[in-house]
Amino acid sequence: MRTKLFSLGGLLAALAIPGQAWSQAAQLSGILVVSGQPGQTPVLHISGRSYVSIEALARLTNASISFEGDQITLTLPTSAGSAPPAAAAGPQPSPGFSKDFMKAGIEAMSVIREWRGAIVNAVKNGYPVTDEFMANYRGQAATSLRLANVAVSTDSDQSAFQLLSNELGTMQKLSDKVLAARKDMNYISPDALRNDPLNQQILTCARALAAMAASGQFQDDGSCN
Repeated sequence: MRTKLFSLGGLLAALAIPGQAWSQAAQLSGILVVSGQPGQTPVLHISGRSYVSIEALARLTNASISFEGDQITLTLPTSAGSAPPAAAAGPQPSPGFSKDFMKAGIEAMSVIREWRGAIVNAVKNGYPVTDEFMANYRGQAATSLRLANVAVSTDSDQSAFQLLSNELGTMQKLSDKVLAARKDMNYISPDALRNDPLNQQILTCARALAAMAASGQFQDDGSCN
């Protein structure tokens, strides 16, 4: 059987020398240590050149050996340093709204819409507007907003929640305005809210929030600020 050696002169080259030939001329000249790998293997000096056993080198480098006729193939393991660099990642798309926030946010928008509708209907038809009347809607809106806050889990959720909070704040201002006018016994025209700035802001912001919910992506809108 032939003993297989690697030359260390220049590039490592495979060598197979009959056992009798190299055993007579070989001299132990040191040990080989591969940087970053544990263990070592003897180095033989033959005819002015240094050699190591292919099998020993394979064990030392965690490589594999295959034989095909007179050809010996040493396959080194792929290391992290030699692996091709990964392509640079481009800007990552926004994760959008989470499912739980979408559900809670839509519910909060519905409560605010119902609150506004009740106020508009009361003003249009001259119905009395009381603290108890307002408190019922205010409580429902506050509860729905808290649930939306609990559901926040992405940056888009957080940004949309801020606009939703602003919308509720504007709704509260409109409610306080109408309630104060009723308490002071001031006349409120049935069409008073048609061009009211607060009412218009609520409507515009509501449309913007609805568009965001439909697209699943946050888009800042000045009407909600």
